[in-house]
Amino acid sequence: MKKQMLKILLVVCSVFLVIGSSGVIANSCKKPTPAKNVTITFYVVRHGKTMLNTTDRVQGWSDAVLTPAGEKVVKDAGKGLKNVQFGAAYSSDSGRAVQTANLILKESKKSSSLKLNTDQRFREFNFGSYEGDLNHNMWTDIAKSQGKTLDQWLSEGIVPKDFANSVAALDKTRIKDDGTNWPAEDYATITTRLTDGINDVAIKESKKGDHNVLLVSHGLSIGALLDTISPGFKLPDGGLKNASVSKIQYKNGKFTILSVNDMSYVENGAKIK
Repeated sequence: MKKQMLKILLVVCSVFLVIGSSGVIANSCKKPTPAKNVTITFYVVRHGKTMLNTTDRVQGWSDAVLTPAGEKVVKDAGKGLKNVQFGAAYSSDSGRAVQTANLILKESKKSSSLKLNTDQRFREFNFGSYEGDLNHNMWTDIAKSQGKTLDQWLSEGIVPKDFANSVAALDKTRIKDDGTNWPAEDYATITTRLTDGINDVAIKESKKGDHNVLLVSHGLSIGALLDTISPGFKLPDGGLKNASVSKIQYKNGKFTILSVNDMSYVENGAKIK
């Protein structure tokens, strides 16, 4: 019996699971190496417009379905992308991202049979006690905490790192951390899960050879991901547009930004009857 127990306890790699304030699990095992000289092109799409977007509510880990207009724009994006052959498809596990990814795949001529993989690491920022509040209220609080008016803060452009850390600090003053709610995430927590997620996907997909990968995520999270590749990245005025495409290339362990906030797929798709 003792020998059997020893055999069970023997493992190839010691795995330590770390659960941070976000509730996202990270694996400390050594990561596998990517296949050499293989190019993976990520088509990173922001989800379509939702009911909470329409009412200008804070929407991080909280969720809402796409509006009819939001569905149409996503379908147009899908039509614009219909001739792009995807070797794999991923999205965050939030309903709006899943809905967006499935609508895009449905319009595809070459990738409609792909199974969608969902991953919580690609979720939007968690805004804690601000979830469901008006964006205006959260933005005003951020500006005030930095000694600025809302107009001043907005005119300087939104930096994902400053945004996340400001919300996380404010959230701690608004609620008692009694374990009844997920607290707002700071930037280190967010970027750790995002980079872990895209690295894992890139390494896994590189084993299959050159191909394209569809990845549907969220406005601020995509901005944070781009910031990890190009430090100091600022979101475009008004943020990334719903159903916009940002392309990221991965090769030999390195990520390169090819384009950001591209609406040409939506525009071209809208012309297709």
